[in-house]
Amino acid sequence: MSHTLPALGNQASRAQALDLLAARPLVVLTGAGLSTDSGIPDYRGPGAPTRTPMTYQEFIAGPEAQQRYWARSHVGWGRMFRATPNPGHHALATLQAQGRVSLLITQNVDGLHEAAGSATLALHGRVAEVICLGCHEVRARRTFADDLDLLNPGYVAAHLSAASRPDGDVDLEQTDGFVVPRCGCGGAFKPNVVFFGENVPKERVQRAYEAVEELAETDGALLVAGSSLTVMSGLRFVKRAAKLHVPVVIVNRGATRGDEWASLCVDDGCSEFLSALAG
Repeated sequence: MSHTLPALGNQASRAQALDLLAARPLVVLTGAGLSTDSGIPDYRGPGAPTRTPMTYQEFIAGPEAQQRYWARSHVGWGRMFRATPNPGHHALATLQAQGRVSLLITQNVDGLHEAAGSATLALHGRVAEVICLGCHEVRARRTFADDLDLLNPGYVAAHLSAASRPDGDVDLEQTDGFVVPRCGCGGAFKPNVVFFGENVPKERVQRAYEAVEELAETDGALLVAGSSLTVMSGLRFVKRAAKLHVPVVIVNRGATRGDEWASLCVDDGCSEFLSALAG
């Protein structure tokens, strides 16, 4: 199979992209757009409102910011916890089981890939865990949520009308009085995910780079599904693939920051495209 690529930035049909990807080993990079069919809103899809998630620097600034974060996150947690994998998640699990996906890299923290049966490299961690910023003890989010319920009885029920946000939190302005437990060491708990303003751990980045580089030796392709590639944590792998002349196919509703490095860009739904790819 030749390494000759279509023109960069080429807008393509679903059929053209499926033809390019056929019989190639794949590395897949997924973003928030993959989970919208599970009821989790995305950041930058068509019609998405402007969102300003809390940064790491804001979170560590003190108890007030942590109270605001955890109040919003606690209300939203139950919604994300109840979300179930959609056809796109199941299609990727099928492709991985077939041996067609050498690595599934996700920017999502919702755990839906894993719930569908996929093994992933979760770049930004998973919202199902919390970590103490003092002693670095990791706890299950379900246990922490139980603690929050005991300390804030009726809080979730009182805010059922709050609108959901992509990170599993909700739009909520008044958070005064919400009680957040501290670790036994005195440290603050934080979701075990990479916040805006934090760096993805180097070992995760290196593993993803290595998987992309292997595609150059195996005549593989990088498939991006449901990511606007606005942040460098995902865009860097598209750039590396393009530099190595590895075909890049981007499937997303709307333009992305990586389109200029793509071989083919397909304006399509992730569930529909991935289901067709899995056959």
